[in-house]
Amino acid sequence: MTTDTVHAGAAGTWQLGDLTVNRMGLGAMRLTARADGSPSDPDRAVAVLRRAVELGVNHIDTAAFYFSPLRSANELINRALRPYPDDLVVVTKVGPGRDPSGEWLPAARPDQLRGQVEENLRQLGRDHLDVVNLRVHGPEPLAEHYGALAELVDAGLIRHLGVSAVRPHQVAEARTVAPVVCVQNSYGLGYRRSHDELIRDCATHGTAFVPFFSIVTSGREAGATGEEHPEVLAVAREHGVGPAQIRLAWTLSRGPNVLAIPGTGDPAHLEQNVAAAALRLSPDDLARLDAV
Repeated sequence: MTTDTVHAGAAGTWQLGDLTVNRMGLGAMRLTARADGSPSDPDRAVAVLRRAVELGVNHIDTAAFYFSPLRSANELINRALRPYPDDLVVVTKVGPGRDPSGEWLPAARPDQLRGQVEENLRQLGRDHLDVVNLRVHGPEPLAEHYGALAELVDAGLIRHLGVSAVRPHQVAEARTVAPVVCVQNSYGLGYRRSHDELIRDCATHGTAFVPFFSIVTSGREAGATGEEHPEVLAVAREHGVGPAQIRLAWTLSRGPNVLAIPGTGDPAHLEQNVAAAALRLSPDDLARLDAV
């Protein structure tokens, strides 16, 4: 399999409300720093963003709290892509926050969410946000926070809402307040498979399920561990691709409402990730991978 001319739309599209996105997108967290915490090269990050759009990526996931001492993901996106293509959907998250030193702050109160939304608007140079995910930690009720964001939809600052890092009961609770266009949870091959039922529930409601950590799984923010399951390696060899591409293709195989947002600041990895949009796993491949 080659990476030449593969378009992000090769995996098909999905609707985030009234916005159409290709199922292969890009996560912005890796634009600001390398996995070891060292600063990223801003020119390379800008090149990655511009190349992603050339390859058909029209769904970029970001957040104001994606920054390093020298880089801000939102401001890199602004520098690289403004004026924004008409079909580009930028999805951001609110709830958590970090101080200038990078230390995490207590989760925002409902009355603080407007300030976080306005900071995303300022950094991105936009007058509204396409989609805002409420990032939640813990099983506590979220209706008050989600309601505060719904008011900002009414005010024209946000177009659509989603939720992130949530339990199924919280998704149901959010739906009682305002529409949920996407659910963004950690999920991948052999990782958090308890979300399979939630994926099916989302499909029933026309909601996108957007996994993060689908390549690095338990490595999380630190990146891939360097160890890979032998079955993943075997399937990758048979297809002539890398194991990350197999993990992405498996992720996309989980349902037509599943979107991929692999993060990278490396142009070569970007090409490989987008190429996975065209990779089709056979029933035998899937059966072998399900054992991972």
